[in-house]
Amino acid sequence: MTEKKQIEIHTPAIHVTGIETEGCRQFLGIPYARAERFRYARMIEKYDSMIDATSFGNSCPQYRQFFPQLDNPERLFYHKEFRKGLSFSYDEDCLNLNIFTPLNAENCPVAVFLHGGGFNSGSNQEEPFRGYELAKRGIITVFVNYRVGVFGYLTHLEIQREYGRDGNFGLDDQRTALLWVKKFISNFGGDPGNVTLFGQSAGAIAIQYLCLNHVNSGLFKRVFMISGAGLFPKFALPRKAEDTREYWLQLMAKAGCSTLKELRRLDPAGVLAAAQEMKSERKDTLYNTMPVIDGVLLQKPVDELINDPIRTDCMIGFTNNDMYAPLMAHIGCQYGRNNDAYIYYFDQDAPGDHNGAFHSSDLRYIFGRLEQSWRPYTERDKEISRQLMDYFAAFAKTGNPNGDGRPDWQPCRNGKLHVLHITNEKTAMGKVSYPKLCANMIRKGNPKA
Repeated sequence: MTEKKQIEIHTPAIHVTGIETEGCRQFLGIPYARAERFRYARMIEKYDSMIDATSFGNSCPQYRQFFPQLDNPERLFYHKEFRKGLSFSYDEDCLNLNIFTPLNAENCPVAVFLHGGGFNSGSNQEEPFRGYELAKRGIITVFVNYRVGVFGYLTHLEIQREYGRDGNFGLDDQRTALLWVKKFISNFGGDPGNVTLFGQSAGAIAIQYLCLNHVNSGLFKRVFMISGAGLFPKFALPRKAEDTREYWLQLMAKAGCSTLKELRRLDPAGVLAAAQEMKSERKDTLYNTMPVIDGVLLQKPVDELINDPIRTDCMIGFTNNDMYAPLMAHIGCQYGRNNDAYIYYFDQDAPGDHNGAFHSSDLRYIFGRLEQSWRPYTERDKEISRQLMDYFAAFAKTGNPNGDGRPDWQPCRNGKLHVLHITNEKTAMGKVSYPKLCANMIRKGNPKA
């Protein structure tokens, strides 16, 4: 059993107690901001007392808290993959970070991770969100909790009148977390000038939204988008905030609330019960519970902004049975060509069932968490995991994932597509097999988080 010991950081800016274990230091559940329901977050500027960061913090209230619905095969699938055996606490005081650092961190590259969950669920403490192996490679990882679902994306005219903007509480939380990292990460041995922002699924899509606003320039230097790169099909484009308000007024009526003040006072179970009822009656729930064009964080329609993103080093990945796999691959490659990205096609089927390389299956490889899974991973799987961690660590340090004898990974250049193909046989430059992506989607189905 790995020995654990408490350690403390004392600086004029922050005082925190964490744990030293598994060759790294971890600081869990550190609050980075406070926010009342349907109000924008206020970053914590000063810590006057010692922070106990020895256990995970709260996750945002979400449907899983009251409606796990594990009789649904898709829900059960991802519960088994990333949540089974873990204990979660839920509370609206949920804006916290988990930080993993090398033992003697000093001016280390920083990687900030945004979890997925369709903007409606998720937590920064799910498996495999641990930074032990990346810490051994000299990287500090920061895992962000942010508001999701009703609590993250409700819009209302009263909010517009109060703040001059509307919705996007969850997206604003993510930006606030990046501001916190910029201000405080040096106290943990991190370099605030060398931040890589990475995330999966909805987390990857959020990264693109953050890249479309130049006010965020300087908050991150590099991006790595996993199973969510370039996902701007017409059916998923953010709508104007005012065009979603009808949906939320209907939800308020379901909850028995005639005013926003009443909804702010309703217990979370009542709010989420109304959301579940809406989900069963309307097919457009997903498109109303996600980021909106608010004129501030998303200033214009994203298909207008996409031609002028913040210029960063860029890495993109997708899998052979990803969500809408052919579309994910096509748009991800298109975005990669336009941004000179390093692209990988993860074509290594997960062992133990017939779901192939399912949506987000590469996460365990990227964080080195294969042994924490029920799946019978092979030596080749472990080799791929080491390669991906080494690639990412090098990318976070320099913007170039190559080095140390790893298979050469060529970036896209001048609109020319180059893809690293990862298979059970080898890791090498190759091509994307669209017939296989289409066949997988039809034959194997497509588990969804």
